[in-house]
Amino acid sequence: MVSTVTSYIDTRNRALSGEGYDGVVRISVGGFYGTGVMLYDGQAILTAAHLFAKGTFGTSVQFETSAGTQSLSASKVSVMSSYDPVNTNNDLALVWLNGPAPITAERYDLYRSSDELGQTMTMVGYGVPGTGTTGVLTNFSSAPIRQKANNQFDADAAELKTALGASMTWTPLAGTQLVADFDNGRTAQDALGRLINKPGTGLGQNEGLITPGDSGGPAFINGKIAGIASYVTSLTKGNVNPDIDGTLDSSSGEVAAWQRVSAYKQAIDQAVRANYADAPTRPQDVKQAVQEGASGASNAYFLLQFTGMRSEPNQILSVDYTTRDGSAKAGQDYVATHGTLVIYPNENQAVIAVQILGDKIPEPDETFYLDVTHPVGGSFGDGVIMLTGMRTIVNDDAFA
Repeated sequence: MVSTVTSYIDTRNRALSGEGYDGVVRISVGGFYGTGVMLYDGQAILTAAHLFAKGTFGTSVQFETSAGTQSLSASKVSVMSSYDPVNTNNDLALVWLNGPAPITAERYDLYRSSDELGQTMTMVGYGVPGTGTTGVLTNFSSAPIRQKANNQFDADAAELKTALGASMTWTPLAGTQLVADFDNGRTAQDALGRLINKPGTGLGQNEGLITPGDSGGPAFINGKIAGIASYVTSLTKGNVNPDIDGTLDSSSGEVAAWQRVSAYKQAIDQAVRANYADAPTRPQDVKQAVQEGASGASNAYFLLQFTGMRSEPNQILSVDYTTRDGSAKAGQDYVATHGTLVIYPNENQAVIAVQILGDKIPEPDETFYLDVTHPVGGSFGDGVIMLTGMRTIVNDDAFA
């Protein structure tokens, strides 16, 4: 990725290993490829449903991290059941890894607020390079490279349909798609300014747009996944044609859409939780001690229950959480985890999973902690600002 103002060889456009983007992955399926992003649990990849239009067989995920390149097969792919390819609605899928992800790959939480419009985001992906002036480089034949660029979420895609009517042949669901145009500093290419009166001439040399191969890639706001790349379009209205070259090629004047993650946070969270193996559903089922294992990764679970009364039935409850070292060390014995746990309407509990790293090294039993803070919609009790849980990793390797 992406189509940018300057050439892809400009290092400002590269999402190099060790820069915080190592959880952005390349997904291969059926001879094609796209992009995905690893979620907070380290076990699921969020991507676009349309990558699997011809099936899910043979899906693999390639990580490019500071520790090198690693490929993993998929154990399961779940396309959102309401995916509508005609209108490109609900264009989301989850890919579960058949093995532990690299420790050096970042895990990302969802952007959960609905204030994305007007905010600058960073898009990352493996799409074919290009520039705003020339569009996608049709002669690019090298291996896909991970690139980044910035843009601003300007509008809800449904606003385009309202303004353009029948000339726009698909109908985005209101509130579920975010759009941005590829500005080059000139009013002539300010697509959303000219089409729906959302003016803006861009971010200068940091501006970019998605290209083929970026499908499923993330758009980050403050390091959280706010959008999943879905499609690019070239739009006109009467004699208004902002596209710099009149060809659909991710050039200046075109518009891209991302699936709005905040609109799907409940579906994503609950799908991730439903896939946890042997997760506890009652306090008495919670294991305070977990076996380390000889290799790979397993889950230690923390169960959070809400025992109060909601002020109204659709109230959403949440807490923030983060792991903390005891005698067990993050990156050696377990994977550091942090994020926001949401308890949705009709729920009164949810689990937090922390991956335990197996090895064959004899060592004492070790402990780590999970701190839970900032309750929203409830409280921990008078004067209590933090809850802490502890888990013991039980050594199962014999000492000589």
